[in-house]
Amino acid sequence: MGISRESPEVTKNANTGSPAAQSFDARAIKAISLDLDDTLWAVDPVIARAEQRMLDWLTERYPRIVEQFGAEGLRALREEHGRRSPQLSHDFTALRIASLEEAARHCGYAPELAHAAFDVMWRARNEVELYEDVLPALKVLAERYLLAAVTNGNADLTLIGLDHWFECCISAREVGVAKPDPAIYAALARRLDLPAAAILHVGDDPVTDVRGALSAGMPAVWINRGGLAWPDEDVAALEVTDLSALATLLDASTTP
Repeated sequence: MGISRESPEVTKNANTGSPAAQSFDARAIKAISLDLDDTLWAVDPVIARAEQRMLDWLTERYPRIVEQFGAEGLRALREEHGRRSPQLSHDFTALRIASLEEAARHCGYAPELAHAAFDVMWRARNEVELYEDVLPALKVLAERYLLAAVTNGNADLTLIGLDHWFECCISAREVGVAKPDPAIYAALARRLDLPAAAILHVGDDPVTDVRGALSAGMPAVWINRGGLAWPDEDVAALEVTDLSALATLLDASTTP
């Protein structure tokens, strides 16, 4: 499913028939910001594998934690920490460490083990399998635009091996708020020293990516890899199936 366009101005109505189409002048775009999880790689299998690796590590060294809590118990403990400490809701790293510290104390271990356990999980969390279109598209896009990342997660582009494509990575943990809060997009604009209208944000989530970027004055593109119906009746979606389609679209929209 590609984007309909009128070069050089790009427009697309949402599948559900939203009241107005989003539009932007592709010639004004100087930078592209990309979400990471489920935009450049599928995140669910990554997290499942990373959590299992941490559980295996805990089983070998601190077995009472696994016996007492298991995977579901640790997840529930982390969610409970999120409810008790809403100021950390944007910081998955802090929530994981805090919940591991509590589990350690409950089981009679030193809470300091939480940092080592998290490090095991975090390194595995950065072992990702990129979608096939990602590297070819990054190469094409980087020839014409500044590239940046905006993420609510804690992926590390350096560990993943993608940092050389990106000017910066703006994370919810760094800024103190998560997408769709417009403050995280404003932080990106400041970092790139560009007006919001010159940055095109691309992501898989209709709310955190599309609605969030639009609320900050940035044009946005929904990357819809699964062929889903657009769920938001109040916001129009610009839509591509993958990053290669985005590169093709922008090339066509800026070619005289």
